[in-house]
Amino acid sequence: MKLRQRAARYARTKGRVLVRLGAWSLLEAGQTFLAGYALARALDAGFLAGDVRTGLLWLGAAGAAVVVGAVGTGRVYGVVAALVEPVRDRLVTRVVRRGVREADPGALSGLTQQVEIARDTLAGLVLVSRSFLFTAAGALIGLFSLDPLLLAVVLPPLLAGVALFAVTLRPLARRQEAFLTADEALAEDLNAVGPGLRDITATGAEAQVAEHLGRRVRAELRTARSLARWSPARVAALTLGGEVPVILLLVSAPWLLRRGVTPGALLGALTYVGQSLYPALQNLVHGLGTSGARLTVVLRRLIPPGKPAAERAPRASEPSPEPKTPALALSGLRFAYGPASEPVLHGLDLALPPGTHLAVVGPSGTGKSTLTALVAGLLTPDAGTLHLHGHPAPDATALRTLIPQEAYVHGGTLAENLTLHRPDPVPEGELLAAADAVGLAPLLNALGGPAARLDPSALSAGERQLVALTRAYLSPAPLALLDEATCHLDAAAEERAERAFAARPGGTLVVVAHRMSSARRADLVLVLDGARTVCGTHVELLACSPLYRDLMGDWAGASDTRVG
Repeated sequence: MKLRQRAARYARTKGRVLVRLGAWSLLEAGQTFLAGYALARALDAGFLAGDVRTGLLWLGAAGAAVVVGAVGTGRVYGVVAALVEPVRDRLVTRVVRRGVREADPGALSGLTQQVEIARDTLAGLVLVSRSFLFTAAGALIGLFSLDPLLLAVVLPPLLAGVALFAVTLRPLARRQEAFLTADEALAEDLNAVGPGLRDITATGAEAQVAEHLGRRVRAELRTARSLARWSPARVAALTLGGEVPVILLLVSAPWLLRRGVTPGALLGALTYVGQSLYPALQNLVHGLGTSGARLTVVLRRLIPPGKPAAERAPRASEPSPEPKTPALALSGLRFAYGPASEPVLHGLDLALPPGTHLAVVGPSGTGKSTLTALVAGLLTPDAGTLHLHGHPAPDATALRTLIPQEAYVHGGTLAENLTLHRPDPVPEGELLAAADAVGLAPLLNALGGPAARLDPSALSAGERQLVALTRAYLSPAPLALLDEATCHLDAAAEERAERAFAARPGGTLVVVAHRMSSARRADLVLVLDGARTVCGTHVELLACSPLYRDLMGDWAGASDTRVG
């Protein structure tokens, strides 16, 4: 509904352009009118009457109308550009704003592909709809001019076909949209799986990935079958509106001729139906039925529906929408560093579905590291409950792994350091895949491989963090807690490590952000600010949290902005 309202408002602002479009389209309508009328007059008043000159003059008029109509068609394309290009410019502005200001990872795709799809499809729909309206008008006026009986034969099945198509347009469009969405989701997942086959094999995730892709394939199959069940309605509309009139004209030809319809008029009517109405209806059915749904899909992605984030104002107490047991569930969590101290955390509620990437931000002293210490079991809350995958925190040691700011590396081989949390031997392929995913591979190769012996004092702080991160990545614990664990890495290395943990099969990631770019990558962001703690997406918090906007700082340097 919102898209239709916006389209109506936009059309009202383009009144002059629409008038120009209608004026040039009249030339095409004139061509359509003369295509049947001139042929009928050439036959009746010319060749059948023995007047070849008159017949040729009428045919010449029809030919001249084709030339004039071609001029009109050429001008129509220019007017359509004036109508569509401003829409493209608005979409580009919206996409760039969302990409730059809201860190939307899909913005580049929206700018380079989806906006162009929207522009081209919208132009096609305008041309198809305009062509049908003016072509139908020219043909129907021509039929009436030749003989009202011809219009009485052709008009009822034409209106019935258009009405049938109009009735089935919405369900057809919904199913076409569902099919396109399922197809794109499958393609996106396949593109992600292809480059990660080695990691999938190394982590033993073949069954999970196969099941996930199987669900995508089955979803696309269901939508394809649903679309196929409705497709005959499109064919029926086209047959009823474009082919049945021809049959009726032929069947009723003796009756029409007995009532004064001339042979030329009958031939003109067949020309109107076969060369004008049927092709125009065919273009309308296929254009609106397919391109219209595609345009709807793209516009809904470029112009997300729903309330603004500021109206939603999500809070940390909002429950998880997932029906599964949360990976991390906090209820009324409270902690203070002593009986007389002010609480650092005030009745914090939070529920994270499995697989969530959460970034924790806030000024210094608001409890970011305290929260991770509580989740890791290093501290005990004064009040409230804390569960990991349904288990109380004290009993969930095997379900979490903490990587602190100061990484611990011990003597021995690199492999011994990396597999410290694994009770069984780790295949070298899995170890190398983990090192490559987190960003340790260059250091691993420089040291001489997994069997190389380490001197912790010879490693830089950043190198020690990479070792600790890879160790945690190889851990069987599904919940990873990164407490400024990438503070000694540059921004690119930090991003690579965080994305690796976020993509870890079955894993949930909680990051105490060192740079605000971590928050922009996360699924959810928790802003700790005493009693005003809020949780939401990056986009939502930009709209509803002044503190979060302040933490983001200058957008030009947001990727390097540090937090306390």
